[in-house]
Parts: sequence; C-alpha cells; structure tokens
Amino acid sequence: VQLQASGGGSVQAGGSLTLACAGSGTTFSSYHIGWFRQAPGKEREFVAAISWNQISKYYGDSVKGRFIISRVNAEDTVFLRMNSLKPDDTAAYYCAAGLYTRITTAQAMKLAASYDHWGQGTLVTVSS
Repeated sequence: VQLQASGGGSVQAGGSLTLACAGSGTTFSSYHIGWFRQAPGKEREFVAAISWNQISKYYGDSVKGRFIISRVNAEDTVFLRMNSLKPDDTAAYYCAAGLYTRITTAQAMKLAASYDHWGQGTLVTVSS
C-alpha cells in the first residue's frame, strides 16, 4: 500500500488542523493505520492509531483528549483531527500502515516498528 499524508500547515496555538492519509495500491481496509510525529532533535513519537475495522483507537498521552483519529475505508483515507494545538505539537507527521493480521495487540499498534508502509510526512507548525 502507498500512503500520502496531507493537511499540514501553520497555525496559532489553540487552533485546529485535520491531517489526511490517503492509501492506494491494495486493500486499504486490511490495514491498521498509525500516526507518528517527529520534531527536530527528538525521537519519533506515537500519536494515534486506528484498527482496520475502526473498532479500536489509541492515542499517545500527549494528545489524548485533543486529537481524534477516524477513517473512511470507502475512500481509503484516515483522518487525524487535531484540536487545541500547542507549540509542542510542532513536528513532521507521518502515517503508517500495517496488516491487521500482523499487528495483533494494542501495544504493537503503538510501535513504529510494527508498521511496514510509511507516507512521506506532512509538516505541522504551531506558533505561540
């Protein structure tokens, strides 16, 4: 599966953005999708993940209550709605896909190493 992330941009603190991850090339609905981010000089961080059937959703502690992940399999797209943005949310955001038959635990869904396919990243800048 090929992934294309979009929707990044510059926003003031307290604002909102919605990122999109569009899939192509194979059965998108067979994949769990995760969002990760990486700020300059920092390690990659888990942001959110959604299971192939939308039943399970997970969030990193730093975004819980502010970000919402969703998907529309008929459109091969996963969305990340980011509310109440903070300067600390500034980072490149990446979406990633992993087959539901290979990622079978909640913990695995939060690990970057579990995902086989990655998009190119979209930059989010939050100013104070």
